[in-house]
Amino acid sequence: MMRTTALVTVARYLLLDRVTYVVLPWAWGAFGFAIDVVILRLTPAGDTGQRWVGGLAAVFIVVFSAGVQTVARALPFALTLGVSRRTYYLGACALALAMAACFGLVVTLGQAVERATGGWGLHMAFFRVPYVLAGPWYMSWLTATTAFALLFVYGMWHGLVYRRAGMTGTTIFGGAQLTALALAAVIATWAHGWTSIGHFFTTITVAGATGVLAILVAVMFAGGFATIRRLTV
Repeated sequence: MMRTTALVTVARYLLLDRVTYVVLPWAWGAFGFAIDVVILRLTPAGDTGQRWVGGLAAVFIVVFSAGVQTVARALPFALTLGVSRRTYYLGACALALAMAACFGLVVTLGQAVERATGGWGLHMAFFRVPYVLAGPWYMSWLTATTAFALLFVYGMWHGLVYRRAGMTGTTIFGGAQLTALALAAVIATWAHGWTSIGHFFTTITVAGATGVLAILVAVMFAGGFATIRRLTV
C-alpha cells in the first residue's frame, strides 16, 4: 500500500507555488467582489430583498486553471525527481480535496459575515448563490467543497490530455464532450424527454445536486487516473 507520507510530499511540493493554489483564487475573488460592489453602488436597489451577484464564479474558474497547471507545469519536474505517476496523481487529488474543504469553509464563513452585515450594507449576496449555496452552513460547505474539487480534478484531466496529445488532442477532447452533450440533447428531443429533465432539475434538492456533483468528481478522477497511467512526458 502506498505510504501516506508520499502523498503528503507531493502536496507539499505543489504548495511551493502558493501563489497559484492559495493567492490567485482569492485575489480574483476579491477583484470580483470589488467589481460587484461598484456595480451595486451605481445601480438602484429595486424592491428585491437580496441583490444576487456572480463574482464568486471567478474563484471557481481559477481553481479549474490551477488544476490544469498542476499537470501542465508541475508534473514533468516531479517525475524527474523520481515520483511515480500514480503517486503524483493521488497526491495532487489529495491536495485538491484539502483545498476544496478549506475553500468551502471560506465560503461558509463569508456567508456568515454576509448575513451579519446585511449583505455588506448593500443587500449583496456574494457568497450566497440562489438555491445552490443558500441553505444551512453545513450544506453550503459540502456543496462548495464538492464543486471546488470537481473543477480542480476536471482541470487536471484537461491538463493530462494536453500533456499526452497536445493542443490537437485537447481540442478533440473538448469537442467530444460538446458532441456528447449535443447528442444527449437530440436524444432527449427525440424521446420527448425535456419535460422530465426539467422536472428533475426543478425538484432535486441541494443535497441531491451535491450528490450528482460527487459522482462527477469520481468520474473525472477515474478519467484522469486512466490518462496519467499512459502518459509520456
